Amino acid sequence: MLPIVCFAKDWTEDPTSNNHVMRLLARKTPVLWLNSIATRAPSLGDKADVDKIVRKLRSFTEGAREVAPGLHVTTPIVLPLPASAWAREVNTRILQAFVWAHRQRLGIDRFQLWTFLPAAERYIGSLGESLAVYYCTDEWSQFRGVDSEATAAMEQRLLRKVDLAFATSPTLVASKAKSGADVRLASHGVDRDHFALALGDALATPPELAGISGPIVGFFGLLEDWIDHELAAYCADARPNLTFVFIGKAKVDVSALAARKNVVLIDRRPYEELPAYCKHFTVALCHFKKNELTVHVNPIKLREYASAGVPVVATDIPGCHGYPEWCTVAKNREEFLRAIDHWVANDTREKRAARSEAMKAETWDARVSAIAEAIEEKLAAKAPGV
Repeated sequence: MLPIVCFAKDWTEDPTSNNHVMRLLARKTPVLWLNSIATRAPSLGDKADVDKIVRKLRSFTEGAREVAPGLHVTTPIVLPLPASAWAREVNTRILQAFVWAHRQRLGIDRFQLWTFLPAAERYIGSLGESLAVYYCTDEWSQFRGVDSEATAAMEQRLLRKVDLAFATSPTLVASKAKSGADVRLASHGVDRDHFALALGDALATPPELAGISGPIVGFFGLLEDWIDHELAAYCADARPNLTFVFIGKAKVDVSALAARKNVVLIDRRPYEELPAYCKHFTVALCHFKKNELTVHVNPIKLREYASAGVPVVATDIPGCHGYPEWCTVAKNREEFLRAIDHWVANDTREKRAARSEAMKAETWDARVSAIAEAIEEKLAAKAPGV
C-alpha cells in the first residue's frame, strides 16, 4: 500500500467519510491530508469566508500536525481564484513545491494521490503520483452556490484522469461510470461502537435536553437547503405533545422552525458528544428533500442513528431504502407523521439493541478493507515502477 496524499475538506469540520476512510487507511500507510483548496472565490463581505481565511492562515503557519497515528494534516495556501487560468498555473507550481517539501519531511517517495473534491482535477498528473484516485461522495454540481455546468465538466475531466474512482451510492456509480472511468461502489460505513454508547447508562443528559419530559424527535447535521424544514415544521405543528430537537449549524434561515414552541434548535455539537443526545431521541429524522442532489446521497447519519439504537423515519430517497427493520421510508407528509407516531408508541429496548447490533456489519473497518484491496489490485496491475 503506497503512502497517500489527499485533497479533502478541512479536517476540523464535522467528520464525514473523508475523515473515517483516511484515519483507517493511515493504519496501513502514511497519509498526508491537504485541507480544502479553493473551490470558489471568497467574499470579504462574508464573515464566514473571512473567518475561514484566518483559520487557514493560522493552520498554514502550524505546518503538518499528526492528528491520528500515521495521519498528518496540513493547509496549502493557494490563490482563491479557481476561474483564473493564470492563478491555476501559479497554484500548480505552489502545490508541487508544497507537496514535495512535505513528502521529504515525512519520508514519502512513491505515493498515490487521492481527491474527495472535483476542484483538484487540475492537479492530477502534475504532482508525481504513481496512482490517482477519486472518492465521490455527492453530486457536486447540484450544491447551492456552485456553477453547475463548470463543476460537472471539471468532474468529467477528473474521472478521465484518475486510475480508479469510488462512489458512495449505486446512483452515483451509475452516473460517474458514464465517463468510462473504473468506478467502484464504496458505501458509507459507521463508527458503530461510538454511537452504541447511547445504549449504556454512563452518558450524562445534555443540558439542553434536561428539562424535556416527553418523547423527543431528533436530528443532527447541517441545517442546509437540502433538508426539508417545511416538513419538520408541519410535524411539529401536528404533534405539539412531541419535542423536535435539531442539532447543527444553520446554513439557511430556520427562523420559522425556531418559532414553534415545541422545537429546540441547538448549535453544532462535537462529534464526541452526539451519542449523549441520541440516547434521548425517541425517533430520529432523515428528512431530506428529494432532488438531483439527494437522490445520490448515502446518509451516514442513518447508520449512526441505528448504531445508537434509535428508529429512523426518512423521506423517500434511494439511500434510505433497503433497511426496513430500522428505517421507515415515507412517501408523503401523512406517512411521515404516521411513522413517527408508530415508533413513539411501539419501540422497545430490545428493538434498540437489535438495531445497534445489526450495524456491526456496516462498520468503516469493513468498508475501508474493501477499498484497500481494490487499491492494491489496481497498483499491482500497473507497470512496475509507474
